[in-house]
Amino acid sequence: MRTMQKDICMNERISSSVSKTYAHSLPGRPQSEWQALEAHLKSVATLARQFAEPFDSVDWAWNAGWLHDVGKATNAFQSYLARSNGLDDSNYDSDGSQSNHASSGAALAEEKLGLQIGRVLAYLSAGHHAGLPDWHALETGNAALSIQLNEGRNNLKHIKDFAATIISKLAPVKRPPSFVMKSEHYHLWVRMLFSCLVDADYLDTEHFMEPGKAAGRGSYPELAELAQKFFPALDQLERDARKTSVNAIRSEIRQSCERAAELPQGFFSLTVPTGGGKTLSAMAFALRHALKHGHKRVIYVIPYTSIIEQTAHALKNIFGAENVVEHHSNLDPQRKSPRLQLASENWDAPIIVTTNVQFFESLYAAKSSRCRKLHNVVNSVVILDEAQLLPPELLAPCVDAMNQLVRNYGVTLVLATATQPALFSLPKPCPCLEKATEIIPPEMNLYDRLKRVEYSLPSDFSKTCEWSEIAARLQQHEQVLCVVNTRRDCHDLFRLMPDGTIHLSALMCGEHRSKVIAQIKRRLKDGLPIRVISTQLVEAGVDIDFPVVYRALAGLDSIAQAAGRCNREGKLNKNGQVGKVHVFVPPKPAPRGLLLKGENKTRELCVLPEFDPHCPDTYSRYFQLFYAAVNDTGADWLRDRLVKDVNPDLFFQFRTAGQEFRLIRDEEQETIIVRYGKSDELLQRLRFAGPTREIMRGLQRNMVHLPVRMAERMKQDGLLEEIHAGIWAQSLPSLYDQEIGLNVFRESLSPEDLIQ
Repeated sequence: MRTMQKDICMNERISSSVSKTYAHSLPGRPQSEWQALEAHLKSVATLARQFAEPFDSVDWAWNAGWLHDVGKATNAFQSYLARSNGLDDSNYDSDGSQSNHASSGAALAEEKLGLQIGRVLAYLSAGHHAGLPDWHALETGNAALSIQLNEGRNNLKHIKDFAATIISKLAPVKRPPSFVMKSEHYHLWVRMLFSCLVDADYLDTEHFMEPGKAAGRGSYPELAELAQKFFPALDQLERDARKTSVNAIRSEIRQSCERAAELPQGFFSLTVPTGGGKTLSAMAFALRHALKHGHKRVIYVIPYTSIIEQTAHALKNIFGAENVVEHHSNLDPQRKSPRLQLASENWDAPIIVTTNVQFFESLYAAKSSRCRKLHNVVNSVVILDEAQLLPPELLAPCVDAMNQLVRNYGVTLVLATATQPALFSLPKPCPCLEKATEIIPPEMNLYDRLKRVEYSLPSDFSKTCEWSEIAARLQQHEQVLCVVNTRRDCHDLFRLMPDGTIHLSALMCGEHRSKVIAQIKRRLKDGLPIRVISTQLVEAGVDIDFPVVYRALAGLDSIAQAAGRCNREGKLNKNGQVGKVHVFVPPKPAPRGLLLKGENKTRELCVLPEFDPHCPDTYSRYFQLFYAAVNDTGADWLRDRLVKDVNPDLFFQFRTAGQEFRLIRDEEQETIIVRYGKSDELLQRLRFAGPTREIMRGLQRNMVHLPVRMAERMKQDGLLEEIHAGIWAQSLPSLYDQEIGLNVFRESLSPEDLIQ
């Protein structure tokens, strides 16, 4: 495909070199070497059509490619190119046109193709630089499509001949593809088309403007070639593993996954107790399934950046680091080759490891840079790890997107977790996930066979335990993990523990946490004493194994995830023992909102005589109760922004929806750069040079997120400084503690701070 792209660009460039209407200039080069506009439009249309073929939308993408840069034919834009290159622009008389070109193709589409076809293409053309627009101007003002169309109509008056030429190039289109049957199907389809257009435009422009960069987009091996690395490596891992019952069961899980891979495409669930080796087994399913059905890539979606590196590392060891693209905010740019950095822009690689935030926010994004990758999600296998961690307040849009990906875009989606959420029986008006095939047959009886822990539950849920009591109980164990609900709880309990205890919370930056988790693993492996006080960040995927775990009362899924850090490898079972999981009622209930609702539903279930924390059906019942208690799952938001005004007017609020759809609410959190490791040097560069991509990416692993109210209070107290406009950093040297991270709960200044 890349070779075809290069040939198209070269041929069109040669044949159009005499044209006086240009799409792109080359600094310092004569106009004869600039890219002709018609050549660019044809190249983009050809590429976009290829990208749209898997979802039966080739003619729509072809037309979008021809229309998107029509406005560059105006005298205003051609004059802009001449002036930008120090040339005389007097050949381009001022005719009242505007150099902002994106709206012209939008106006041409509506004028010549009518509302039902033209308006879809108008959204694409108007948004190909600034992002998909809203229709109404209420939220985004002059950026709205209804406003841009007026500007575009004015430009069209001045390029009638060129516009007529472009109209003659368009393919006849009568209606959207057959799967776009309902109003709710339109918004994702438009984004998929937008993705095809934007990626094609980026790639063709890059090839002309920066051929060296374009050449760096390496050719990746097919999944069939990677499978030849993966399965022998997996076989070797099994041979080298200790002969334990847990490892024998892990092998059975893998075999079940490979058998299920032969089944038809669609939804699958992989319900495996924590520690059952589901990461590599899920990948075994994905590769076998992809080879069976012709999928192009595997996308592994993980809830937290704090655990993504662990999964990516395991996959890179097998596939090779050059074949696995990590795409998340905490990635150190020095660990990313130029080729992988380019691949993260559009996910043009066989194996993608990313986060819930990147995956789901891209599906509802409006920005061209975020949407660019979407067409490469089509015809892929998506593994959604720890599926129960989808935000309940956004369940409706998340479930709707998953349904559409599977039904309309050739995606097979695997929900992999120990505690399957009840996504197939959600309360109305939330849509339900379509029926899934469970990969693990019930006769495998995994939860009984992988029973590695014994739960100790409170006899009286109304009786709380003081932190001093919990601290005393923890000190009776040589190796113990205690998981609590909040950073404050973690801080307060840690302060009551003896020296040598380890604190782990999101008040520690990513670089700090990674080092501490590595230290925990070393001490556990060496059999050394270790006590850890942690927030719930250890509960999803952090591969640690304690003989004893304490868990503050929380949602049942959180308790089960904490239990997954106990006797994880089944080592105690060899001596006829099991791990011990002690659930206690902390001094304060969980914070109000979803955490408290989860805690209360756990109370309801635990007092029932039939309650069994080892039974997977228990978790389905828990999630049914929990989701029923959620006041708003986002169904109304989805309807109001992207569905209700589709017929007959095709009114979308793409821009507003993209700004509002956030798995992590930016308005509730403020990012603070902390002084840890080598961040001081980067902070100095930031102070004097301002934010660059290199500097900000380098500081990603030195960031901590605070509630806005707490951050504001710290600013007022002089504990934070605005190191550049809108960028805040720790000001006092001792504010970052090497044990607990950013010490937001301390009561007094240190002598070191007073010296400054």
